[in-house]
Amino acid sequence: MAEYSHREMMAIAAARQIEDGDLVFCGTGISMLAAMAAKHISAPNSAIFFETGAIDSRLEEVPLAVADSRVMYGTTVNGSLADAFATMQNRHTGQRVVGIMGAAQIDRFGNLNSTAIGDYHMPKVRFSGSGGACDVASFVGRTIIFMQHEKRKFVRQVDYLTSPGWLDGPGRREKIGLPRGGPSAVITNMAIMGFDADSKEMFLKGCFPGISPLKIQAHMEFEVDTSKAIDVEPPSKDELRILREVCDPQRLILA
Repeated sequence: MAEYSHREMMAIAAARQIEDGDLVFCGTGISMLAAMAAKHISAPNSAIFFETGAIDSRLEEVPLAVADSRVMYGTTVNGSLADAFATMQNRHTGQRVVGIMGAAQIDRFGNLNSTAIGDYHMPKVRFSGSGGACDVASFVGRTIIFMQHEKRKFVRQVDYLTSPGWLDGPGRREKIGLPRGGPSAVITNMAIMGFDADSKEMFLKGCFPGISPLKIQAHMEFEVDTSKAIDVEPPSKDELRILREVCDPQRLILA
C-alpha cells in the first residue's frame, strides 16, 4: 500500500464525490486540489469556476488563491464575480453546481459557522465571515464540506449560522424559500460523513483506513449513526501520482 498523508486522503475522498459534468465552485487550498484531481481522474467533463469570474479554468498549475492569475488561464469565460454568482443562481446551471466549502463549526444538520465563536456581540474569536459561502450554501445543487474532525468543530449547535445546511430538518430549506441544494458530504481527516435522505441528520458514511467508528464518534459533541459506515479505500498509486505529479508537483498545497 502506498504511503499518503491525511491531506492527500481528504483530497482524493472529495474528488471521488465529484461527478462527470459537475460545475465545481471552489476556493483556495485543498478544495481547489480536490477539484483538479477529480477532473484528471474520474470527472474529465467537470468544469471548475471561481468567485473571481474564471469559469471552466484549465488549471495546468495549482493557483495559490482564487485571485491568482493562473485561475484565468484557458478559461471558457473570463468574467467577474457577478458572472460566477449568476452561474450558481441560474435555474438551469445552478442545479449542476457542487460547492466545496469549509467552516469553523458544523452541526448535525450541516449548518456552518464561519463568523464567530461565542456570543456574536462579544465573541471569543471573530472570523472573516461568510464571503460568498452563504450564497453557495443557499443556491447550488449540493455542497461538500471540509472539516478537521474535532469536538470543538462538530458541535450540537453552531454559535452563529453563517451558511445554511439542512437547517433543523426535512422541508425547512423549502419552507424559507431555498430552491434546491443542501450538504451531501463532509470530508474530514478521519472520515466521510453523509446526511440521511429522510431525517437530514448527519451519519457516518465511511471510515478512513485505520480509524474506527468509536474514535470518530469520540471527536464529536453529538452522536451519529455509525451502523452504515464502510471502510474508505485508500488512494491508489495512480490517484496519488496524479495528485502529486500533475495537480501539485510544487507541493504548494500538499506540503
